[in-house]
Amino acid sequence: MSAAAATVVPVHRLTVLYDADCSLCSFLRDWLVRQPQLVELEFVPAGSEEAARRFPGLGSALDEITVVGDGGQVYRAAGAWIVVLWALREYRRLAHRLSTPAGTLLARGAVLAAAKWRGSQWGGRAYQRGDGWRYEPDLGWTYAPPRCESG
Repeated sequence: MSAAAATVVPVHRLTVLYDADCSLCSFLRDWLVRQPQLVELEFVPAGSEEAARRFPGLGSALDEITVVGDGGQVYRAAGAWIVVLWALREYRRLAHRLSTPAGTLLARGAVLAAAKWRGSQWGGRAYQRGDGWRYEPDLGWTYAPPRCESG
């Protein structure tokens, strides 16, 4: 067995951390629950006591969808959506297409559009992502690279 094959961790369950106060996030959670699943999806409100207890190193995870595999894998933003679609019987083929470089750009665009909509629901407040992207309703998307710890 090769070293690469030895590192593959099968996924039997994915925990989806979502913003329970966001109507779009709750709608998508309800839709996902109704889909036939090849991999079990479990939903935990981000920022909840349960999320903090189970995943203490993730913080509140409210700025973007976060998915945690049962082997400790962590997926965020577009990667999280792709892995969630991969868990669904009817959408696994789409997930494989979205996992290509061109498909990932499309998935990222969908995540940014959802974030823009979420931002509009927050009463004009800015939406800040951890990767440096920020959406301000009056200005649109801007990017400021995250600072390193040394400044």
